[in-house]
Amino acid sequence: MDTMNLIVAKNIRRLREERNLSMEELAKLSGVSKSMLAQVERGDGNPTLSTLWKLSNGMKVPFDALTVRPKIPYEIVKTSDMQPLLEDHGKVKNYSIFPDDENRRFAVYYLELEPGSYWQSEPHLRGTTEFITVFSGTLEIITADQCFTVAKGESIRFMGDTVHSYRNTGIETAVLHMILYNP
Repeated sequence: MDTMNLIVAKNIRRLREERNLSMEELAKLSGVSKSMLAQVERGDGNPTLSTLWKLSNGMKVPFDALTVRPKIPYEIVKTSDMQPLLEDHGKVKNYSIFPDDENRRFAVYYLELEPGSYWQSEPHLRGTTEFITVFSGTLEIITADQCFTVAKGESIRFMGDTVHSYRNTGIETAVLHMILYNP
């Protein structure tokens, strides 16, 4: 199985070429430098979630179009075999469990946020809704100028098409599932 970096690299190049965009054009549309874009398309390094969000928004595709794996009739996903996308110097780990294939209109993620970690997300595509269930720890979510505390055994739904953030305010790792619905 390809690493997540190679999957992302292949998908970005394919999507960019399908849209007849040069690297320079995508760099301008996304705000990601041409050199960073070239590095990502080669599968080098480990792009941040913020970089990938900028690229998906620049191409006007769901984020998961960048992480979708080749289709098979069934799939068992082991997070231990996956390479997570990282934020906050590796303290936020985001595993793309079931990416949106641009037809399903939803994606499932597994996230681990170490105590004190923080991640601010770029707005998703217009109309995107996030559904989060916390399985351990405590999470502070700020969206639309409102602050919510979501603890183990609780869930939250909110519009993800504006800037929003996640902070682990507890003393243990926050573990959660996130479903993004793309209308």
